[in-house]
Amino acid sequence: MLREEYHPNAYLTDFRNVKLGLKARTLILNFLEKSPSDSKTIVKETGLPYNVVMHHLKLLESKGIAKRESKRPSVWALTGLGQKRLGQC
Repeated sequence: MLREEYHPNAYLTDFRNVKLGLKARTLILNFLEKSPSDSKTIVKETGLPYNVVMHHLKLLESKGIAKRESKRPSVWALTGLGQKRLGQC
């Protein structure tokens, strides 16, 4: 049986990590690793609903993993905190 690969920062401490949440955060984090982006672009590229993307972006922001770089439209970027992928040294 194959195990799914999740982004290392998709696991949140003090939070219930369910499969759907891990998958959604992995999609969002993988997209944000490429370049900072606004939420509408993230929705379009990941195929996730807008409310799901915003929920997970706010969770990632509360843990210090993602941040808003600008207001209206909010551009989201990774902060560099959290675990690194193996092999990215």
